[in-house]
Amino acid sequence: MEGEGSKNENKNGVILEGGNGVELVREMVEMIQKVGTYTDFRKTQGKECVNLVRRLKLLTPLLEEIRELHTSISGEAFDHLLDLNKALLASKKLLKTCNSGSKIFLALESEAVMSRFHQVYDKINQALNGVPYEKLGISQEVKEQVELMHMQLKRAKRRTETQDMELAMDMMVVFTRSDERNADDAIIERLAKKLELHTAAELAAESVAVKKLVKAKGKNATHQVVELLEKFKQISGVDENSVLDEPALVRCLEKSKSLLIPHEFLCPISLEIMADPVIIATGQTYERESIQKWLNSGHRTCPKTGQKLNHSTVAPNFALRNLILQWCEKNNYDLPKKEVCDDPDIASSPLAEEISSLIQNLYSSYVDVQRDAIIRIRMLSKESPDSRILIANSGGIPPLVCLLSCADSETQQHIVTALLNLSLDEANKRLIAREGAIPAIIKILRNGTEEAKENSAAALFSLSILEENKVLVGCSNGILPLVDLLRTGTNRGKKDAATALFSLVLNQGNRSRAVKAGIIPPLLHLLEDKTLDMIDEALSILLLIASQAEGRNEIGRLSFVRKLVEIVRDGTPKNKECATAVILELGSHNSSCLLAALQYGVYDHLIEITRSGTTRAQRKANSLLHLMKKNEHIPHIPRK
Repeated sequence: MEGEGSKNENKNGVILEGGNGVELVREMVEMIQKVGTYTDFRKTQGKECVNLVRRLKLLTPLLEEIRELHTSISGEAFDHLLDLNKALLASKKLLKTCNSGSKIFLALESEAVMSRFHQVYDKINQALNGVPYEKLGISQEVKEQVELMHMQLKRAKRRTETQDMELAMDMMVVFTRSDERNADDAIIERLAKKLELHTAAELAAESVAVKKLVKAKGKNATHQVVELLEKFKQISGVDENSVLDEPALVRCLEKSKSLLIPHEFLCPISLEIMADPVIIATGQTYERESIQKWLNSGHRTCPKTGQKLNHSTVAPNFALRNLILQWCEKNNYDLPKKEVCDDPDIASSPLAEEISSLIQNLYSSYVDVQRDAIIRIRMLSKESPDSRILIANSGGIPPLVCLLSCADSETQQHIVTALLNLSLDEANKRLIAREGAIPAIIKILRNGTEEAKENSAAALFSLSILEENKVLVGCSNGILPLVDLLRTGTNRGKKDAATALFSLVLNQGNRSRAVKAGIIPPLLHLLEDKTLDMIDEALSILLLIASQAEGRNEIGRLSFVRKLVEIVRDGTPKNKECATAVILELGSHNSSCLLAALQYGVYDHLIEITRSGTTRAQRKANSLLHLMKKNEHIPHIPRK
């Protein structure tokens, strides 16, 4: 038993003993300062991370004031500080993951990561609840700051995540799409830009992060991440060994470290010493072979800076090459033997001449000449980003849009497909819409051939990535023919229509249009017909439709609720997750839907999901069970 001399009280009556409490406060202050130095958070969680760091900084005055007022802390105050320290450690770990973890993994698991943010918010709130501010002598000003953070954390938990849903839909299309049209490349390119994984340096850093992820979680849990990284690599044209072969990357870095090779002697793409360094339009220097491969794959940006290139000409960097040769001779280093090419012209001028000639032929008075030019432009627009930019810059879009009104259905089909390919370039999306193509494409969607309808739907999806085009498609009565295609089209046509409709109903105004167009019955058919393999697409659209009263009234019919419960019972893990989310959305606004779901036996299935479902499904299932318990007029349904 301790003696009386080891204990004392401060003027506020708090029992003080030992120095652990004060040391804990110091550690927490340093921890907050440390997370404040984190920069470049992953784009998918960037806003949440910045907000969390800002909120953590609001704790600094509280901790500083405690440190100033007390030489030691124990009892109730120490217990709260201990809980707060655990919350800060969880925050630091989460922020570090979002700072240096795999961008692809964080995007794929965005729901799970958001759940971790919510858990951190709960831990911070619980730690601060009941802190004896008066006994600790905390000023009113600091107390108000902490209360402000409390309110901010509660608001953060209620925020919706529409952009995450759009990103998730893109990933679902990449992994499930069965046809091999160039539209897949468009989605992959867009994902690469969204995730900031389109330069050689970004891909190299992601490769290291993925390697660590695979080591930590195993190959089975990370195969989708590796697969998508491979696709980004293929789109970028970066050498496989330099980006994906992490051991080779490590060997190169270790070799560089051991020889102390100057950093400026290494190619930013291959990370190897340069034998034939060349300068590009931005003034950056690369190994000729590496940058030529980058440019030949259609890129028009600098791999290191991301700046747009004014031209694709490269020039030998003789000064740097001489310095490298001198260093190699001094250090007995054998420079890799590479063939030096002095041809400075990498751009394909014959291609530009051909495209110019084809566009002139679009204005020909001979139908056969026009049709041949359209078919050739369709093929070129599919082949590479370079061709798409050249066609647009040479004035090819206006005559193509004008010819959409021609009488020949086969020619219309070729033009729509060419515009679909051209729309893969972000700048072209605006050009195509500005020329009045959207109403014309919608007309072909109504009256064209089966393939023309499918490609028209795919084109509307690509164009509707831009918010202003979502509005334009809706105002141009484009929703109804897409719903008709969803109802009566081929399997491929239904997939194209569903993808386009999902993108369009991200806009709130288009949701009521979709309901009026009769979207609910064909979505129910997609849920019932397992051979179409479109349950996830249908549920994703339903979740958005259910956010509006008009949509909930249509979806909330008993037949729909019964089907949703069946999916919760028998569906794939992703199916169960989406179906649970839809029931939660319906039940949050109409308790009769909860009662119907309970009567159809959803309770047991939700309990099972809380044990073995996906992270997001577990969260939704727990929320749904909590909602059912909260509605007192709904009787408790005993487990069977």
